[in-house]
Amino acid sequence: MLLPKPIAEGVRAGTVTLAFRRWDAPRVKVGGTQLTVAGLIRFDACVEVADPQALTDADAAAAGLASREQLLSRLEPHRTTRSPRGAKGGETVYRITLSWAGEDPRVQLRQRIPRGAELAELQQAVSKLDAGRRSGPWTRQILEWIAAHPQVVSTELAAVLGRELQPMKTDIRKLKALGLTISHPVGYELSPRGLAYLASLPPGSP
Repeated sequence: MLLPKPIAEGVRAGTVTLAFRRWDAPRVKVGGTQLTVAGLIRFDACVEVADPQALTDADAAAAGLASREQLLSRLEPHRTTRSPRGAKGGETVYRITLSWAGEDPRVQLRQRIPRGAELAELQQAVSKLDAGRRSGPWTRQILEWIAAHPQVVSTELAAVLGRELQPMKTDIRKLKALGLTISHPVGYELSPRGLAYLASLPPGSP
């Protein structure tokens, strides 16, 4: 379930506690979490709302919206050629209770310097990323370029590496999940963990 940045930040601040979605069936699990730009968000409950017209201004405010009318507009069913039998997104409106579950675990991870067994596990995880690419190892090239050119616009990085922009960003997100990179409004930089990993590699290795 996509939570826009203002909504996720509202959940973190405690000003947003609800979300409403039109689905055929619940797409989140009670007790589950989702990683957002504001940290981990927990889904505390998912309750079917039989009549969207029963929603109130208070529901809208709890969902981070200005009014009941705005909420109903967001939930308005849209018929499309892809979904001729039902509403776009689904026939049923669900109320999801949200709460903030904590910081992005990658924030702490990227500050942790890997040593010993942890470093070996990290090296193995990165090796799996390399092994999954038919064209050969790719992680070191990206990490070294980011280390030498922090916070450079991603289009320039893609051009230098001869990569398409979106697939390259997907690759960097994989490295970010391991705590190796930090994203900025413009470009990236290596985290302390990423710098330590890069320094652990033998010279000349792919």
